Amino acid sequence: MDQKLITVTSPLLPDLEEFHELLKEIWDSKWITNNGSFHKKLEAALAGYLKVPYVSLFTNGTLPLITALQALRITGEVITTPYSFVATTHALWWNGIKPVFVDIEPETGDIDPNKIEAAITPKTTAIMPVHVYGKPCKVKEIQEIADKYGLKVIYDAAHAFGVEVNGESILNAGDMSTLSFHATKVYNTIEGGAMIMHDELTKRRIDYLKNFGFKGETEVIAPGINSKMDEMRSAYGLLNLKQVDAAIEARHQVAIKYREALKDVEGISYWNDMPGVKHNYSYFPIFVDANKYGMTRDELYFKMKEQNIFGRRYFYPLICDFSTYKGLPSSTRENLPNAYKMADTVICLPMHHALSKEDINLILDCIIKR
Repeated sequence: MDQKLITVTSPLLPDLEEFHELLKEIWDSKWITNNGSFHKKLEAALAGYLKVPYVSLFTNGTLPLITALQALRITGEVITTPYSFVATTHALWWNGIKPVFVDIEPETGDIDPNKIEAAITPKTTAIMPVHVYGKPCKVKEIQEIADKYGLKVIYDAAHAFGVEVNGESILNAGDMSTLSFHATKVYNTIEGGAMIMHDELTKRRIDYLKNFGFKGETEVIAPGINSKMDEMRSAYGLLNLKQVDAAIEARHQVAIKYREALKDVEGISYWNDMPGVKHNYSYFPIFVDANKYGMTRDELYFKMKEQNIFGRRYFYPLICDFSTYKGLPSSTRENLPNAYKMADTVICLPMHHALSKEDINLILDCIIKR
């Protein structure tokens, strides 16, 4: 019998019968999009769960990034990280903004606040950090730099659903934060996303911008786009919110097993939980030191694939190595040594709520028995 595939992630799915009941309500109402009742309920429920003042739902996680830049009228240059999913920088490009890459911290994968100031020019208008793997950025240090130079801060928090520091949501940092609810995330609405903002006026403006700029039936106040979440996915999201805590705890238990089994494997390193942080265990990256481990990252990665274990070299290549961004002055190994080292050594192990004990043992055996 062929061994089953062990995938890097698995979507959190609501109970099908419960979902069917909500779909019947939608069918009866015939209101399937445009700020319906489930959309409103999900925004309110997420604001409460995430401990944030305002949530605006989007149809995916990229459009809130694009819209945040529009709403804050960001132009010129934005300082960001090359160690992220490419949507982070694509959002800048689509707004005609030049990304300026700075290096990351080796202990978190997040943007290094100590490298930001040197990258600021008269054209810099904002900083766009990423909470990589859900590990919180040094938001206090970043905000101090932003305040000193009059810059906006937009956090790409695609990985940071539910993450808190000392009981405070990391999503409250900066001017805005954006989330992804893609099927691969800890919490999903199949496709989807959200923007977090601090005041009602900004919430209203964002809601106009994601609906073509309409204010009422006949007035268009800005050149908006169509990026609203529909009622089906909003209902799906409401059901998933009921079970996301259990899914996060299941992920936590997987992380505990990985750390215990790998702690004495020479050449394999990983991160432990950060003090005071409520993690969501969205990813479990390991880092391969080829000299000590006796195998390169890529050799281990392809060995895992041969055994139907699908990890991910996440994030490899770096954004700055893609053709659109490769020619930028900041896209060099000399400027980004930590980012390149991390990209060349990382494998994200399978991490999700549905991993069985057998799955975990197969993954660990593949790494340990070499």
